Amino acid sequence: MPKLKTHKGTAKRIKVTSTGKLTRRRAFGAHLLAKKSKSRKRNINTTATVTGNTARNIKRALGI
Repeated sequence: MPKLKTHKGTAKRIKVTSTGKLTRRRAFGAHLLAKKSKSRKRNINTTATVTGNTARNIKRALGI
């Protein structure tokens, strides 16, 4: 079976941790920030882990 190519769009957005978990950035932090509360913006600024079937599909796209 041939090698799978890495999906570069996914590779730019997802980071694989040393334990094999997938981390991603949160949405809604690019603009219109004046109306959002400080705590909401702080939460947006943290990374989130990808779980479930989505994580399985992303790992396949990354060739992991």
